[in-house]
Formats: sequence, C-alpha cells, structure tokens
Amino acid sequence: MMGEPVTLKGHFVELRPLAPDDAAITFDWRGGARARLLNKAAASEQAQEDWIRSRPANEHNWMICVKAGQPVGMVSLVAIDPVHLHAEPGRFLIGDEQAVVGVPAAVEAMLLVYEFAFDTLGLVRLFGMIAEGNNRMVKWQKYLGMREEGRMREHYFIDGRFRDALMFGLLVDEYRAETLPRMKALIGMARPTADQELTR
Repeated sequence: MMGEPVTLKGHFVELRPLAPDDAAITFDWRGGARARLLNKAAASEQAQEDWIRSRPANEHNWMICVKAGQPVGMVSLVAIDPVHLHAEPGRFLIGDEQAVVGVPAAVEAMLLVYEFAFDTLGLVRLFGMIAEGNNRMVKWQKYLGMREEGRMREHYFIDGRFRDALMFGLLVDEYRAETLPRMKALIGMARPTADQELTR
C-alpha cells in the first residue's frame, strides 16, 4: 500500500492522489497568507509540478475534495517507516475556505488520514513539527489529540528570523481512546447542516 496511489472516501470529503494537473491550484494556495508558516513553497508553477512528479514512494499526497469534486485543500502522509511503524502527517492546508463553510472538511480529511495510517498501514505513532508562532496549527493539532513532546530550537528560518520547531506525537492507543471519538462526534454534529449545504 505504501507508495501506491490511494483514494480515501468520507461522508463529506474525498482524498484523491495529488497529480501534476494540480500544480496550478496548489501553487496558488501555497502562495497565500495561510501557508506562510509552512515549509517554503515552490518558486513557480512549473517547479510545483516538478515537485509533485518527484514525490518518493514512502509518502502519500492527496487533494482534499468536497463531494462535488471541487478541490479545497491538500494533505500528506510522509516519512512512512515500515520498520518503526511511524509517519508524519503534513502539508495540511485548506486553500479554499469559502467552499467548506459549514462542512467539516478539515476534521474529516484528517480522520481519513489517521484511519489510513493506523488501520490500513498498521502504524503505531504519528508525529510532526510546527513552527513556533503558528498558533492556529498548534491549537488544531492539540485538538486532534497530538501531544507536545519537545522543542527544536531555532529550527526554521521564516520571515527573516529563526523560529523554534514544536514537536508533536500521537500514539495509536491515544488515537482510539481520545482522538477518534472526538473527531467522529464533531463530524456527526455537523452532518445535518452540512448535508443541507451539499444538496443545494
């Protein structure tokens, strides 16, 4: 399953494999204000396409699409280690916020990634790093059950200065006991309203 293109389907969103044809829209998203504290973006649309084509076998990269097929964001699962059974969810970005108003796209997208990592790949740990100052992402990851595990000092150079990297981790038992029920409850609460939006 590692390296093979995989489509993940939820109630509200579908994660389809990132393709070279997605270079234009993802390049546009990566140049937006919301992506400022992510890793450095490609310098051009062609560079973005080249980056998409060069993705290694030990990662999965997806476009987040609402049920009508419209792309609204992107997310990845990278550094998949079949020996130590861990991986890093990352590159998470909702690029079209207006398209997901009233739809729990972000939560369901991450739920699909977690289910794939823990249930399909059999991983036991997910981890990630967030630049200090990206408070919105820190709050989001903590809500999803990630535990802050440490700090790498002056790890990123962003906006003309060095920033620490905050290290987060989630174990499979924590996911099943805390994260999964929380995410399902949130999606369930949004379902009636979002269903109405999707059928308009």
